Amino acid sequence: MRPITIGLIREGKTPPDKRVPLTPKKCTEAEARFPGLQLVAQESPIRCFSDDEYRAAGIAVCPDVSDCDILMGVKEVPAAQLIPNKTYLFFSHTVKKQPANRELLRQVLAKNITLIDYELLTNENGERIVAFGRWAGIVGAYNGLLTYGRKHGLYELKPAYECVDMEDMQEEFFKVKKLPPIKMVVTGSGRVAQGAVEVLNLMGIRRVSVYDYLYLDFNEPVYTQLRSSDYNRRRDGRVWDTPDFHRHPEEYESTFRNFLPVTNLLIACAYWHPAAPRLFEEADTCRAHFRIDTIADVTCDVDGSIPVTKRSSTIQEPAFDYNCQTGELEPAYSAPGNITVMAVDNLPCELPRNASRDFGRQLLDNVLPHLVHEGTDAVLERATIARNGQLTERYQYLQDYVG
Repeated sequence: MRPITIGLIREGKTPPDKRVPLTPKKCTEAEARFPGLQLVAQESPIRCFSDDEYRAAGIAVCPDVSDCDILMGVKEVPAAQLIPNKTYLFFSHTVKKQPANRELLRQVLAKNITLIDYELLTNENGERIVAFGRWAGIVGAYNGLLTYGRKHGLYELKPAYECVDMEDMQEEFFKVKKLPPIKMVVTGSGRVAQGAVEVLNLMGIRRVSVYDYLYLDFNEPVYTQLRSSDYNRRRDGRVWDTPDFHRHPEEYESTFRNFLPVTNLLIACAYWHPAAPRLFEEADTCRAHFRIDTIADVTCDVDGSIPVTKRSSTIQEPAFDYNCQTGELEPAYSAPGNITVMAVDNLPCELPRNASRDFGRQLLDNVLPHLVHEGTDAVLERATIARNGQLTERYQYLQDYVG
């Protein structure tokens, strides 16, 4: 293997993100596993792993990493901080033509940069190979229970971001024993939903079948997990077909109304396509059978699958109320009849050390082997938005976005 240097850049986005692509231990493991590879951490006062932790692991820490071959971050790099002629890996949030990041991609092209986006790193089956999704689900479910407890004056959980790590957060789980016999729904079956289910199971909340959830009463809190086929159907009445649903979501309609009269807390973790049906409509929230009073919108698609998610919220101010009568947003816990929504859009940041360890493991096993060996590579090719300042063939459709 040719000698190669990877620099871990200081996060420049505001508010700052404490996560890291590779923890100190993962850096040490990577150097041992790939002879010729050297990791360098740029000095940073905000990382969840301190500069001293990197130094203690034998990793170089420098104020400047511009002489490294490859630069790795987590969030979007501010356009002014991009170093010309470099290869970058970070979450760019540009492939859906997000307006906020148009200038970022323009500068990537203008500065002759090669951009590889973590979100686009997939295997041959199209499944993502690095993601923070599990931690979004873990923190999202916890925040959902925290919000429900506050709304009903049942208990006060310590916010996840004030916990040192997952183990510290689990010390709070016993408080949830004060829950009345409510019903909770988790939507989705991917990484995010599995993270949410993990937390509910650790809290000792009983899982029940979709049928039992709909038709039986319980004397303890319970939850069920819904796949797409549990709350959508084809408009023409033909049999459910999962691949077809993903290809033609516009040909389906929501049947989530079946769950509205029996659900107290909704934990929304399912990926949503803009052409797919919403779970319910705003008008439904005024109807007598609508029982949901707390929503943890973990997916956080503004004006998406959850129509009352009219904006995202922050880690410090995680919840807001939706007034069903006026359709307006109000401060959290304003009135008993409101729906309280938790819609934090960067949930994994609340447990940055755990999330970074997980992400680093995936990077080390699934991405670094492709990155450190020369030659073309299908995994990297699929995820490369720009090469040497030019949009790659796969991402030519972004030409009008940056034009």
